[in-house]
Amino acid sequence: MLDSLLHKGRRKQLLASLLSKFDFNTLVIDAMDKVPRHMFVECGLDHLAYLDRPLPIGVKQTISQPYTVAMQSHLLSLKVNKFDKVLEIGTGCAYQTAVLSEMGYRVFSVERQKALYMLGQKNLVRLEYHSPLLFYGDGFAGLPKFAPFKGILITCGAPEIPQELLKQLSIGGRMVIPLGQETQKMVVIDRISKTEFEQTEHGQYKFVPMLEGVEDK
Repeated sequence: MLDSLLHKGRRKQLLASLLSKFDFNTLVIDAMDKVPRHMFVECGLDHLAYLDRPLPIGVKQTISQPYTVAMQSHLLSLKVNKFDKVLEIGTGCAYQTAVLSEMGYRVFSVERQKALYMLGQKNLVRLEYHSPLLFYGDGFAGLPKFAPFKGILITCGAPEIPQELLKQLSIGGRMVIPLGQETQKMVVIDRISKTEFEQTEHGQYKFVPMLEGVEDK
């Protein structure tokens, strides 16, 4: 599947629509313009790739709708500089991973479902994204060996703030996390010092749940 002029045109229309709803960081829009979303969805859903909606990617998971990807990336980008390490929890099909990579971050991404971990690897290799590092593991545990991280972005709904991930956030770093059960509040957590954190909320969203452990399927 190629990134045709038709796909590029649809992508620009989508991004123009997103900008009409919110003044997203230019870095975010430029990154999303470079990532061919249609190559992260199933072939039969190609015609839906540039609608602002989530789409199934297998094992009861979805690729987030573009507005959500843009908002999470925007919230993360406010205080995170290029080339800083960013931890992503919930690789999925790796679309968000690619967007973060295009924004210039050193991306470390954890996926708990073996099938999605392999799908994410396949998608990134196919599109020649070689810098993101993907890991098969429990997102609640994070990646302590690679900590601290300047940014942590969680792409699934957490029932509570994972304390282990807070420990892996550097001072001056930022976590973006959808918090809640049925629906989630988009919460931004800034680490001010070793013991101080500031928290703000940025609207309601709907994510698949963040689960503990791994699935080897």
